[in-house]
Amino acid sequence: MSKNKKVRKILIMGLPGAGKTYLAKEIYKHFNAIRINGDEVRKKFKDWDFTKEGRIRQAKRLNKISNYHIKKGKNVVVDFICPNKDSFKYFKADFIIWMDTIKKGRHIRKHLDDINPIFRKPKKFNLRVTSKDAKLWKLAVIDLLEKKRWNNKKPTAQMLGRYQPWHLGHRKLFECIVKKDLQVNIQVKDSQGLDNKNPFSFKKIKKIIYKDLIDFKYRIKITKVPNVTNIFYGRKVGYKIKRILTPKKFREISATKIRSKLKI
Repeated sequence: MSKNKKVRKILIMGLPGAGKTYLAKEIYKHFNAIRINGDEVRKKFKDWDFTKEGRIRQAKRLNKISNYHIKKGKNVVVDFICPNKDSFKYFKADFIIWMDTIKKGRHIRKHLDDINPIFRKPKKFNLRVTSKDAKLWKLAVIDLLEKKRWNNKKPTAQMLGRYQPWHLGHRKLFECIVKKDLQVNIQVKDSQGLDNKNPFSFKKIKKIIYKDLIDFKYRIKITKVPNVTNIFYGRKVGYKIKRILTPKKFREISATKIRSKLKI
């Protein structure tokens, strides 16, 4: 860790084309940080050597540049491939974000040797990013680094449903909501046992949702509510009722079909 606890060296690592630079551009301004891009540094030094020696030299160089800014009291966001243990040995980060969004990296330059065989998944990391949605994952980074927690006084959205079971369509709706920088109260209707369409207990549903949204755990509260069938309001109230249309392929996901595949 950096000696100065007020500043951090944040590493965004992953294969070429994983979305490292997009996420770096989303978060560095929030932390008033210096952004350092591995490719830009290689270009400056006219060094496109990806041999073991070249990778070690690049890691040392990025570490030195980062430490220069750290000593001046600036946060640093660095995005580069950081392919294996040699790179980690010479580049020491305070917070590691692994962009695990693609299985195979694209070739970014004609003379770049295939990076895929030498890339190794990190054994230690603080956040594993699983989709190319920089605006969404920016929130997860901020919550972790700033140690934000649920606060009943903060602006909060509500998702109400049976979630029998929770599926990707629900996940995408959650993502659309949370990107508005809101907390989300996921209210699970007490519907188990009403009929064969409601086989799951609240305990099981809560466990499934929490596991799926673990990276956003500080922005969610999962609560059990009665079998709400109607929502009424009289005069103007202090909240908005709004429909969010996710892409059609997610709206068409059927919980009934999922249950049939689970042989419930």
